Amino acid sequence: MFAPTQHDVRRFFCETFRKQRDGLPLTPMEAVAADWIAGHPEYHADLADEAAALAKVYEVEDGRTNPFLHLSMHLSISEQVSIDQPTGIKQAYALLAARRGSAHEAQHEMMECLGEMIWASQRSGLPPDGHKYIDCVRRRATR
Repeated sequence: MFAPTQHDVRRFFCETFRKQRDGLPLTPMEAVAADWIAGHPEYHADLADEAAALAKVYEVEDGRTNPFLHLSMHLSISEQVSIDQPTGIKQAYALLAARRGSAHEAQHEMMECLGEMIWASQRSGLPPDGHKYIDCVRRRATR
């Protein structure tokens, strides 16, 4: 199982941003990440300074989204949808994206559901409940 550290994740996004900015070839995973990075210009300054990115602590109390967590969630959801895992997430995502008229906005809503699933799993000590996750996305698609 691949278990990157916080620094590994931050280096990945900073390096992807640098390669994208410099017009260098990207790996398939970097290409997906680069699309999400391009969709979030508000994070470009964070990604441009790797040393600062590695040292930065993002506190909820600061009222600022952690760009690395946010981009990681985009990457996770993209992967889930591409392989339809948990089964049914691809269809739920398509419904939500159609309802919102934006794949990007659909993913932002899915992040809420993903976060709830992870939080519940951590709190209960049980595995993540993919069915509740998909149900959450479907509920959002029907509002």
